[in-house]
Amino acid sequence: MSELKIPKRLIMTPGPVSVDPRVSQAMSNSILGQFDPDFTSIMDETMTLIRKSFLTKNQWSFPIDGTSRAGLESVISSIVEPGDRVLVPIIGRFGHLFAELVQRVGGIVHTIECPLGEVLPQEEIIKALDMVNPKVLAIVHGETSTGRLQPIDQLGKACKERGIYSVVDAVATYMGTTIPVDEWELDAVIGGAQKCLSVPSGITPITFNDRFSEAINTRKRVEEGIRTDEKTERETFIKSNYFDLTQLQDYWSPKRLNHHTESTVMVYALNTGLKIALDEGVEQRSARHEYHHKGLKKALEALGLKIYGDKDHEMKMVICVEIPDGVEANQFRQELLEQFGIEIAGSFGELKDAIWRIGLMGYGVQKQNILTFISAFSLLLSQQGVKGIDPTKALNTLIKYYEQA
Repeated sequence: MSELKIPKRLIMTPGPVSVDPRVSQAMSNSILGQFDPDFTSIMDETMTLIRKSFLTKNQWSFPIDGTSRAGLESVISSIVEPGDRVLVPIIGRFGHLFAELVQRVGGIVHTIECPLGEVLPQEEIIKALDMVNPKVLAIVHGETSTGRLQPIDQLGKACKERGIYSVVDAVATYMGTTIPVDEWELDAVIGGAQKCLSVPSGITPITFNDRFSEAINTRKRVEEGIRTDEKTERETFIKSNYFDLTQLQDYWSPKRLNHHTESTVMVYALNTGLKIALDEGVEQRSARHEYHHKGLKKALEALGLKIYGDKDHEMKMVICVEIPDGVEANQFRQELLEQFGIEIAGSFGELKDAIWRIGLMGYGVQKQNILTFISAFSLLLSQQGVKGIDPTKALNTLIKYYEQA
C-alpha cells in the first residue's frame, strides 16, 4: 500500500489556510482520555485562551467539535425556538446560510439586504430591529463571498436595549481583526479555527454571555441515560442533541457531563494556535493582516486589476479582484495551482465568474509568500495575453512597499 503523498501548496484562499507547523507538531502528541485530569486542565486553559482572544470575561467560552458551520448551528439551534422571529441582514452568501439555519429549526426569518459588494449601515439595521422586533439578530461580521467587513460595533448595545439577542458570525475575522466582545456588548460570537487562526478545520471557538446562557437554559434537556436529579424536561427543549449548548456547558464545566467524546487532538491544536496568536497579540495580529493587505492591494492595482467592492469596508484578510476580460476563471485557477502550487478562490452565485478571492490569513501572511504569489499570479496573467497587465510594475510596487513600510 502506497504512502499518502500531499503536494506542497501556497494557499491564498479565504480558508482553509496553511497550518502553523507548531500546531501540527502539537497534534502529534499522545492521546489523553477526555476526563484525564491532565486533559481537563488543557480544556480549562483553552477556555481562558478563548476568552482572551475574544477580549471577553464570558464564563462560557469553549470550542464546538466540528467545523465553523457546527459552531453557527449550535448557537442558532440553542437560541431559536419554532416561531421565533430572527432578523438576518444579508450582504452575501453567508447571510443566506444564517437564514437557512434559522429556517431549519423553525424560526421565522426577516431579512434586509444591500447590493453585493456593499455593507448595511448600522442605523438601517437598528431601524429594522424596531420594525421586526425579533428575538435574535444573526449577522455576519466578515462576508468572504464579497470581501466586505460589516460594521457591528453599535449593534450589541442596540440589541441589549431592546431585549434582543445578538449572534455574530465572526468565522473569517476571528484573530485577523480585533473583536472586543464585551466592549461591543455582543451576546454570542462564533469564531473560526481554519482561517486567521491557522488551525485545521474541525473545531470552532465560541463565546456567549450570561444573558444568552439564561435564555438557552430555559430549553435545557439532559438525555435520560446521564440525567441526575436535575429537572430538565422542557416542552420546548433544544431539538439537537449534539449542538445543545446547555449540555455542552455542563461538559465544559466542573460537572464534566459525559456528552460526547472530546476530540483531544483538535483541542491540542486549538490550544497551541491560540497561544501562538495571543503571544503575537490580538491588536498586533490585526495590524499584521492589515499591513500585508495594503501592500498586496497596491501591487494588484499596479498590475492593472480592479479591486471589487466598497473600498471603505474591506476585510483585511481577503482581497476580491475583478476577473479580466478574456480569462476563463476556473481554468486560470487550475493552471495557477498546477504550474505554481498556488491556490486562490472563486466566489458564489452571480459573482461566481466575476471575481477571484485572494486570502490573506494567519500563518501564511508573510512577506515571502506574498512576493511569491504576486510574481506567479501576474506572470500567468501576462502569459494568457491579458491586456494592460504590468507584472514588473506590480512586483516593484510590492518590493518598494516592503522596503519603505
